Amino acid sequence: MVRSIVVDTDTGIDDAHTLLYLAGRPDAEIVGITSVFGNCTEEDAVRNIGHVTGLLGLDVPIARGAAEPLAGVAHIAGYVHGKDGLGDRGYERPLPEVTGESGAELLVRLAHERPGELDLLALGPLTNLGLALRLDPDLFTRYRSVVLMGGSGPYARPGTLLMVDANIDNDPVAARAVFAAPRERLVMVGVNVTAGTILDERAIAALRATDTPTARFATEILESYLDFYQHEWGRRIIPLHDPLAAGILLDPGFATAAVDGPVNVVGNGFQTRARLMRTHDGLPPSFAYEPAPDTHVITEVDTARFVADFVEVITR
Repeated sequence: MVRSIVVDTDTGIDDAHTLLYLAGRPDAEIVGITSVFGNCTEEDAVRNIGHVTGLLGLDVPIARGAAEPLAGVAHIAGYVHGKDGLGDRGYERPLPEVTGESGAELLVRLAHERPGELDLLALGPLTNLGLALRLDPDLFTRYRSVVLMGGSGPYARPGTLLMVDANIDNDPVAARAVFAAPRERLVMVGVNVTAGTILDERAIAALRATDTPTARFATEILESYLDFYQHEWGRRIIPLHDPLAAGILLDPGFATAAVDGPVNVVGNGFQTRARLMRTHDGLPPSFAYEPAPDTHVITEVDTARFVADFVEVITR
């Protein structure tokens, strides 16, 4: 079965890799793309969408989305993805042709045109989704599934630290609306699983050894990402955050364990996370939390199989 997918993206390096991966999978069809701030500014995000779709020869509707969160100011991760979001390689990135509607409006229109047929893949801050829910509170019931890269899974085992939950932290107001909304199926692929899904030196070497436009581009944009993550692990390796969410959308078997339950967006005064309201051993937390419809929260993945599939698709 071919999945028809609408992608909402703050088009940084791993977002670009995700578009390459989706375009290379025979069971995926990208039918629309919306831009949002996050890894770079919204303008850079839409320019990067145009650059990647041009490289791939994709002609799909593109809509410009939110440039800032529903409350507060935008946090831009240029120190991770480069100022332009694609590692500052100097690509010419003219503004692509866009539909003229907002990102939220495109998300709503496509869902109404093809109810029950489309999957929504959210790779950045959830601002466009929050705005779309204001236009149609039942929007997620019109998508076959909504899969988002964000969240932190259940509460971790005491003493365990997690990577920053950036997509949630960048717009907690929108994230709260997303997890409270009625839905057909909402899947959370959080940093609890993406941080350990590593593209290591051997896999990167395989990308570099492949002389195709897609593989060359995938490796060209890696350098600033590698520069950042080498300070996490002392090695020039990266996590496949956004690609893993796309992989699980297409092949749920990449997830080897998951829990269904309510998700709340909670802060500790420093950072905000989306958490499944369960401890690591399956118990409810020791405080009162907001009721919410069940979210399908991924807790374990077959990282080796997914990384092998990602490399095979990009190098094919």
